[in-house]
Amino acid sequence: MVEIKTDTSLQAMREAGRVVAHALAAVREQAAPGVTLVELDRIARAVLDEAGAGSPFLGYHPDWTPVPFPAVVCASVNDAIVHGIPDDRPLADGDLVSVDCGATLGGWVGDAAVSFTVGRARAEDTRLIDTAYAALEAGIGAAVVGNRIGDIAHAVGRVCRRAGYGIADGFGGHGIGRSMHEDPGVPNEGRPGRGMPLRHGMVIAIEPMLIAGGGDHHYTAADGWTVRTLDGSRAAHTEHTVAITDDGPRILTAL
Repeated sequence: MVEIKTDTSLQAMREAGRVVAHALAAVREQAAPGVTLVELDRIARAVLDEAGAGSPFLGYHPDWTPVPFPAVVCASVNDAIVHGIPDDRPLADGDLVSVDCGATLGGWVGDAAVSFTVGRARAEDTRLIDTAYAALEAGIGAAVVGNRIGDIAHAVGRVCRRAGYGIADGFGGHGIGRSMHEDPGVPNEGRPGRGMPLRHGMVIAIEPMLIAGGGDHHYTAADGWTVRTLDGSRAAHTEHTVAITDDGPRILTAL
């Protein structure tokens, strides 16, 4: 069931989203060769703590994973698409990093992800990341009253496919509100004009996940969480929490 949020609730979600934006900005600013993923998690934790926010990631334990998630960010490097567990691995020059972060504040949740390179970027990584952001922007642009979920999915997928990239099969965005994952599901590929109509007060997370090698397949690593590309190619993941309003899409996880 899809919960339609009031304008007051949307403002409360904006406050949660702002915390996420600040956490991701702090992580990105501090990410450098030699910095570990655990250190990036600590940076995000400090931002959440200062804001009085909780983490919807920490301790999250869906039935398809063997253990609860142990961190406040997912940190996925190079061929990892999503759900990477922060560890003591130091980042290397040229690594492609995707960081996903959530915050719970006042009973409402925000969720967003960024992709970036550490140190000197390879041209092919820059193109992949730029395309991931372009796909996110296209999805947000389609998130208007009167459109349908399929219009968002189509907009995201068209950008990815035209650039020759794969789309992580079975993964996509989702509704969000008092819980991190709510109805409706928001696929990263689909047919326009299909699916649930978009209404003022709906809030969704749009999150393209691109695979550089062009395939859509992936596997889950031995830790039970990290999802990696099957072909070993690099991946990029971007995300915003977006409110559907009569005045157009409103990004709740922007700075």
